[in-house]
Amino acid sequence: MDVLLVRLLLVRLFDASRNRQVPVTLYWPASRDCSPHQPCPVALLSSGYGVAHDRYGFIAASLQQAGYLVVAIQHELPGDPPLATSGKLFERRQENWQRGALTLAFVRATLADRYPGYDFDRLTLIGHSNGGDISAWLAASNAPYISRLITLDHRRVPLPRNPAITMLSLRGSDLAPDAGVLPAANEQPGLRLCVVPIRHARHNDMTDAGPRWLQATIVTRLSGHLAGVDCALLRGL
Repeated sequence: MDVLLVRLLLVRLFDASRNRQVPVTLYWPASRDCSPHQPCPVALLSSGYGVAHDRYGFIAASLQQAGYLVVAIQHELPGDPPLATSGKLFERRQENWQRGALTLAFVRATLADRYPGYDFDRLTLIGHSNGGDISAWLAASNAPYISRLITLDHRRVPLPRNPAITMLSLRGSDLAPDAGVLPAANEQPGLRLCVVPIRHARHNDMTDAGPRWLQATIVTRLSGHLAGVDCALLRGL
């Protein structure tokens, strides 16, 4: 799947409160005039653990075409503690998710001051794997500026049971989420949630390095979701 990324900018933000560099890549919306009177939507994109933040170009390009400013964020830096791979993972990984949620909040606050023509008060959070866990962790905090959450096969942090947030979770076929990550049937009434399994989709393939058919499938469902396509129809695309 060929992607055309237009108007991108690599920036290194600095969070003085944590003495922490935050590399981000900004992908400006294609063919949209953005202003404080007509702000363009914003998506914060978080990568999977061990995957560079700029390895989701096919997703960034799709969101650009939909008129979004996409901010891809590098969460893991040299010197950070490694992500736990044994023991009670929900407990042992919380430091990572909390740190990531602080980074998302910092990026939002910093860029909102710099770019008043973009709507940082109705954010879309999107993340793959551990990046989806980070995004779900922040969304569960009930921050009032989060309007949409999109996860690609995140597996550990429960989706927020919050009817104010529109949610899409695209699921791979080779790994199962932990119990409680996806709401049970009796929890779903009232939620604006769509869970879409993708047949033959491997968890680690949901990046630019994955097969083109999978990239195209993800983009089709993502674009449909943003356009308001009914969940049942999304599952059948």
